[in-house]
Amino acid sequence: MASRASRWLPESASLTQAVMIVALCAALNVLGGFTAKTLAIPIVYLDTVGTFVAAVLLGPWWGAAAGVTYNTTASLTFDPGTWPFAIVSVVVALLWGYGIRRFALGRSPIAFFALGVVVAVVSAIVASPIVLFVFGGATGSASDAITFAAQLAGLGQGPAVFLSNIESNLADKLLAGSLGLALVRALPGTTAAGVRLPATSRFGTLAMTSGGIAIGVVLALVAIALPHG
Repeated sequence: MASRASRWLPESASLTQAVMIVALCAALNVLGGFTAKTLAIPIVYLDTVGTFVAAVLLGPWWGAAAGVTYNTTASLTFDPGTWPFAIVSVVVALLWGYGIRRFALGRSPIAFFALGVVVAVVSAIVASPIVLFVFGGATGSASDAITFAAQLAGLGQGPAVFLSNIESNLADKLLAGSLGLALVRALPGTTAAGVRLPATSRFGTLAMTSGGIAIGVVLALVAIALPHG
């Protein structure tokens, strides 16, 4: 089993190291998700930063393992409604992992942020039916306010849920990707050997991370403000 699993690992990591990284990344997701849930932070979920890190360092399926581990842990502890979104965690990990590691979509800031937008849109497409058919259109998160406001403005439930998911995922995934990039860059250079990432200088990493966080925050504020305008 170890030899079979090793075929899915980068040359710089052993199976033991991979399991430890996945566990740490899942814990990072738990920390972010618990913080966002406890503080009722609007729009963003902060529960995929670890998924990004694992997908970039180890590969897409290891990132999926970190994401699903988070969903399982959260559903058994502080957020029972998290488990149906495990499929979203898998999709996010595959897009980030394959996008950056195989297709080099992290080679420049423009490509990196474009991939973040793709991740956000696909996440919204996958999550919206879950919100509609599993939770009846509302999950109890702060982003439900956008859904309700959009319905009051005349949108049907389906379009309102999709609008809410698009707005929240754009802010959340750009934040997660930027924070994840900063964490990966903070690790020893050999950890992400062979992975093409933008902003190789410390100043460039700081500027890009700050820019991504700023964009995510602005999108979150716009998402909060627009439905009430």
